Amino acid sequence: MSTLPNPAPLVTQANEAFWAATAEGRFQLQRCNECDTVLWFPRRHCPSCWTENVSTFDASGKGVVYSFTIVRKGAMLYKEAGPFVIAYVELEEGPRVMTNIVECDVETVKVGMPVEVVWHDTEKGNALYRFRPTV
Repeated sequence: MSTLPNPAPLVTQANEAFWAATAEGRFQLQRCNECDTVLWFPRRHCPSCWTENVSTFDASGKGVVYSFTIVRKGAMLYKEAGPFVIAYVELEEGPRVMTNIVECDVETVKVGMPVEVVWHDTEKGNALYRFRPTV
C-alpha cells in the first residue's frame, strides 16, 4: 500500500463550513429546502432550482465505489505515492464524490465495493476525506 500526501484544500467562503467539519470527522452535505436535491460539492445555491435556500447535514460517510482507476505513476506531490486509486464513490445519500480508496491492495478495488470515509489530517485545521473498504 502506498502513502498518499495530505495537501491542505483550497478553502473558500462557500466551502469553509465543510472543511471545518472535516477536522471534527464529519462529512457534511447540503440539501435544497425547495426541491430536496442533495448537493455535492458545497455551494451557495441549488444547481437544480437555483434557490439559495439550502441547509447542511452530516452524511453517513458510507457508499460504494462507482468508478475507479489505478494510478501507477503519479506527478508532482504524488510522484512517489503510486500505485494508488482515484475513484468516484456514490454516497448512500446519492451524490458521487471523487476521492481515493485507501487501506487496501489497489488490485482488490472493485466497482460496487462498499466503503466508508476515513480522515487524513492536513495539519492545517482540516482533513482530507478518503474511503476504505468496509469490513
